[in-house]
Amino acid sequence: MSIIKEIRKVVTPVDFSDNSKFIAESAAYIAGRFGAEMDLIFVVQNFEDYSGFFVPQMTMPNLESELLESAEKKMADFCSEFEQICTKSGVTALAHKVFMGEVSEKIVDYAKEIEADMIVMGTHGYKGLEKIMFGSVAAKVVRNAPCPVMTINPYTSGQTSSAGDAA
Repeated sequence: MSIIKEIRKVVTPVDFSDNSKFIAESAAYIAGRFGAEMDLIFVVQNFEDYSGFFVPQMTMPNLESELLESAEKKMADFCSEFEQICTKSGVTALAHKVFMGEVSEKIVDYAKEIEADMIVMGTHGYKGLEKIMFGSVAAKVVRNAPCPVMTINPYTSGQTSSAGDAA
């Protein structure tokens, strides 16, 4: 009988929504319990997914380039604020990446690329039109991931103190 392999690398997608900090702190707590490395990722959605909708009068390469640049800065800021929580939680290393493409595909592809042992992600991020149009990212990741996926519902799993304080 096979069992789940040792957890050494945890991938956690963030979307910079209000729930991202809670999800990232929860993932750091889990990664820290295993003495694992943690990779935070953010995926900028391709504008091709919005075909048929109004797109501002700007060339696509310029707009995508600016979005990637902005996302890289936001991720770097997020990680610099998050490093201390990771250290307190016992995370052995923190890395981050920003991609452009279909969100669930990029999460799964990155987990395969780095041979992640677990993906920890939220069940809820940004809502509204995007969720209606594209379905649940978490559900797609669970179906296609190369490793176990832990989903956290931030509305039912939350606590008021930071997960880093609990470590």
